Amino acid sequence: MVNKRTKPDAAGGLLDGTRMDDAELGEGPVQVALVTRAAGTDLAGVPRFLQPHPSIEIDLPPLPKSDIPEDEAAVAIDDVAVDPGSLAAATSSVAILPGDTGDVDAGAIGALTTGPTPRATTGTSSSRTGSMPRPSGSASRTTGSMPVPRRTGSAYDALLGAPVPPPGPLGGHRPGVTGEVPRLDGAGSATRRERRNGTPTTPGEPESAAMLTPDRLIDNGGRVREKPTGAWNKFVYAATLHRLNLGDSAEVRLAKDEIARITKPFEGGTRFVPVLTRKGGVGKTTVTTLLGMTMATLREDRVIAIDANPDRGTLSERVTKQTRATVRDVVTRANAISGFTDFSTLVSRDETRLDILASDTDPLLSEAFDENDYNVVADLAARFYSIALTDCGTGIVHSVMRATLQRADSVVIVSGGSVDEARLASETLTWLEANGYGDLVRNAVVAINTATHGTSLVKLDEIESHFASRVRDIVRIPYDPQLAAGSVVDYKHLKQGTKDAARTLAALVADGLPTRRDG
Repeated sequence: MVNKRTKPDAAGGLLDGTRMDDAELGEGPVQVALVTRAAGTDLAGVPRFLQPHPSIEIDLPPLPKSDIPEDEAAVAIDDVAVDPGSLAAATSSVAILPGDTGDVDAGAIGALTTGPTPRATTGTSSSRTGSMPRPSGSASRTTGSMPVPRRTGSAYDALLGAPVPPPGPLGGHRPGVTGEVPRLDGAGSATRRERRNGTPTTPGEPESAAMLTPDRLIDNGGRVREKPTGAWNKFVYAATLHRLNLGDSAEVRLAKDEIARITKPFEGGTRFVPVLTRKGGVGKTTVTTLLGMTMATLREDRVIAIDANPDRGTLSERVTKQTRATVRDVVTRANAISGFTDFSTLVSRDETRLDILASDTDPLLSEAFDENDYNVVADLAARFYSIALTDCGTGIVHSVMRATLQRADSVVIVSGGSVDEARLASETLTWLEANGYGDLVRNAVVAINTATHGTSLVKLDEIESHFASRVRDIVRIPYDPQLAAGSVVDYKHLKQGTKDAARTLAALVADGLPTRRDG
């Protein structure tokens, strides 16, 4: 190796053309300064060794200079953010050892440093043939001026599998390390399947607390399947010792869905549902009773059925009477009723918790119950009940009808199974449309009572097809001997088919009632 310097080194270097093997280096280790610089860099300020030693200078090509946009000042190389503009000339010091002397201190070997690095040593060398003095103190490793703005400790490092550096003293970050604190919930470090199976992102790493999920620890993810209620499914469930659960049948699922629709909560006042038709004897009072009993049985709030028939209605005769009070008594005592306790003494309550307010029984006073009287009763009922059914009586042109329809949220039209009964029910819809109640017609539900005369001779499918073009839905009420008797209705002893039809009717009516209403 030939020294390329053109003049003697003031610090003890070799003359130009002198070979290193010609120099008297002695038997000890020789320290050589290896200096690298970019073209045009002045090395006058670079400290030299105080002892005589060879030195080698290597000229590097000039660094490219380019204007870097501010938003692209740092680029990522192998996931490490590097600022190209921060590169500078570097020097390094190496020790050339002829052989392993066995007494070389590791601290004497210069570490690679960036930027100008002062190398201070103590003591002087008396002879180049003797042993070199060792630097005293600990070796200083300077990071230089090039920053390393690496983003560490964030959820992105967890996704890329990058190690998260340990915290610095007193729980802070190490100097020179910036970024976010690693998340402790495991988010971003594992997929949903990995968390469910308990598989860590990187093999060998400990699991986070977020991986203790119900899907992993509990059968069926913690969801307990209810026992089946159908006859066959219940038998299979018991025969297999509760190991095979087929769930509910389609009929049971339908019943549960209807119950959920009936029991939905209402906000913002009482919902009024009048039951009406133009013809008497088609089962209007029976339908009102069934609808009220079904809602009162399933709902937790209060339901009342008001007999607003001005011609002496029979609604109160469908339950066991507990009082002789009528709507007339409610009107005369309105100012004295201060709470539900006072109002409850004027109604009869069925086993299903349905309250029924009877109509006037004195024929001489039957016409006295008018629009104003109904408004007084309805205002009191609105204070204590969530749903108020109104049995409108025979006909639709009496004085109470206008007040009833003005409060109505939905209506139930009752039709018989004969030709004339179906025609009169359709004419009721026409009358409502002609008097400005078209919205009620489109939201109406038609209940076809199949227990009337002539039903067996009529095509009920054609009647349903006709009403389907005018109203929202249609329900058939099957024949039931208890209903046909026209006496007190014992709800628990009704046929199951009758209960199912009444539940369907109640669900359809509840669908047409607004869940939330102001005022």
